[in-house]
Amino acid sequence: MLTLHNYFRSSAAYRVRIAMNLKGLDYDYVPVHLTRDGGMQFKEPYKSLNPQQLVPLLDDDGFQISQSLAIIEYLDEKFPNTRLLPKSPEGRARVRQIALAISCDIHPLQNLRVLKYLTGTLGASEESKTQWIHHWLSEGLAALEADLSRAPTRGRFCFGDTPSMADCTLVPQMFSAARFNVDTVPYPTLRAIYAACEAIPAVAAAHPSRQMDAE
Repeated sequence: MLTLHNYFRSSAAYRVRIAMNLKGLDYDYVPVHLTRDGGMQFKEPYKSLNPQQLVPLLDDDGFQISQSLAIIEYLDEKFPNTRLLPKSPEGRARVRQIALAISCDIHPLQNLRVLKYLTGTLGASEESKTQWIHHWLSEGLAALEADLSRAPTRGRFCFGDTPSMADCTLVPQMFSAARFNVDTVPYPTLRAIYAACEAIPAVAAAHPSRQMDAE
């Protein structure tokens, strides 16, 4: 049985929910609230399950793995019914490039623990925090827009006309942009791909507002 430890608003967990839904996988949903009572991720038993104290964490009958992209690739190899990475080496490299650009270069700079460090340890004001978020999200999305707008491999989705791991990462990032009031009008390619993804019931079902721990 698959068990996913996650938080409804976590971008990383959101990616995995999309992937699992696209594959039609049933799983137990175990909420790990990242802000309540100082954060459940810092307390037992979750702290021992994942020493990084981050979500998501997938448990597959005792085999545990963290890191959203590693989880998605694991699921893609174990459950190949709906592939989220292309067959060709070139295609897989391209999808990974897009996914990593988002998950490594954009998302971490608006991650909860980074923002808490800015305002807590470094004493940044809420205004400065907002400027930080808008700067890094806008810079990252602009680069992604420039890339995808001219990519010959782009179709309705980031790569071709079927959703891939790249789309699993783009959707949560666009959600975060809206949540932080980042203007996405300058990114028509990203907006079009996001709309195509959201039209898929499996993707829509993974939305944070539809999760059992949504607030």
